[in-house]
Amino acid sequence: MKMSRRVCGAWALAAVMGALAGGSAEAGGALRLRKLRSVDKQGIGIEAFSLLAPAGWALKGGVYWPLDNPAMPANVAFTVTSPTGFEQFQAFPNYMFFWTNNQMLLANFPAGSKYLGSVVRPVETPVQVLQRVVIPQFRKNVANLRVVGAQPLPNLARQLGAGQQTAPGVRSAATAGKVRLEYQLAAWPMEEELYAVVETHTYPLQTLQGVCTNVSWVASYLFSFRAPKGQLAGNAEKFWVMARSFRPNPQWFNKYTQLVNMLVQRQIQQIRQIGEISRIISRTNDEISDMIMRSYKQRSAVYDRLADQFSQAIRGVDAYYDPTSQGRVELPGGYDRVWSNGLGDYVLTDDANFDPNVDSNQNWTPLRRQ
Repeated sequence: MKMSRRVCGAWALAAVMGALAGGSAEAGGALRLRKLRSVDKQGIGIEAFSLLAPAGWALKGGVYWPLDNPAMPANVAFTVTSPTGFEQFQAFPNYMFFWTNNQMLLANFPAGSKYLGSVVRPVETPVQVLQRVVIPQFRKNVANLRVVGAQPLPNLARQLGAGQQTAPGVRSAATAGKVRLEYQLAAWPMEEELYAVVETHTYPLQTLQGVCTNVSWVASYLFSFRAPKGQLAGNAEKFWVMARSFRPNPQWFNKYTQLVNMLVQRQIQQIRQIGEISRIISRTNDEISDMIMRSYKQRSAVYDRLADQFSQAIRGVDAYYDPTSQGRVELPGGYDRVWSNGLGDYVLTDDANFDPNVDSNQNWTPLRRQ
């Protein structure tokens, strides 16, 4: 089967660009990881989250405050992109929806409208959310878009605690899924894998027409991995590092959780002034409660499980003791030596002669594997 010169050229350029991207992060046979931090400048005013990425990759986006839903006043959306622009890790914003079999309510709030800040929409599977919501919004401008695979992730759904009770009278569940795409970006063939989790909270409500069922549901943990066609698996290790290392700042998460509780209790349907947010934040407590910390740890663990779904074929993970943070850090496994500069950056190498301190103005310290 003959391939056109244009396609052959695209493959060749993608391979070259991929090699160049790897060169910036793997010079001297070492994988260089840098901690990227995002500060919530508009709202709470402190670091919101961080993640590790190969050196040279750029973070764009972060926390933004649409202020149209008291249960989710802020959202997170960002990209981490390689120097070539081809390889990319993207996190999409969460979506909050509402559905009911109360026909009187639906007459006043039909599908597509907003009810208490959430879009009125029948419950959908994670694959349907990706195909009907995320892809049309974020991939509408790419050429020759094709869905080449889609599947639910039932094991992941079970790990998320599907069916666990969160409150008396509320039935909760979680489902997960992924979609694989192929398309052209600037005429070069690309492939991308997108992930989603749908959490539903179903509860009965007594009305004049009898008992109706309401469902609050959220599409969350929406993110994707993109690379030139044929190179997605080869970049799995880098993508795994980014997804698994993503962590909200516990102090930010604590204040945000308290803020949401206050807004919901006050039944604010729309907040028009960021100053009002600031006044409420000033009344939040810096001390993290046990309940908030449990929620934080549960949320953080989901990214680990989603990353595992993508990266089952890579070398695994090793745990190291980082004296700077005085804690454990998980990094890609199989490397003989790991160095830290105390700023959240790491160098991993198999080369016994490689020393990151050479020609460097930073102090790199070897880490001990646990």
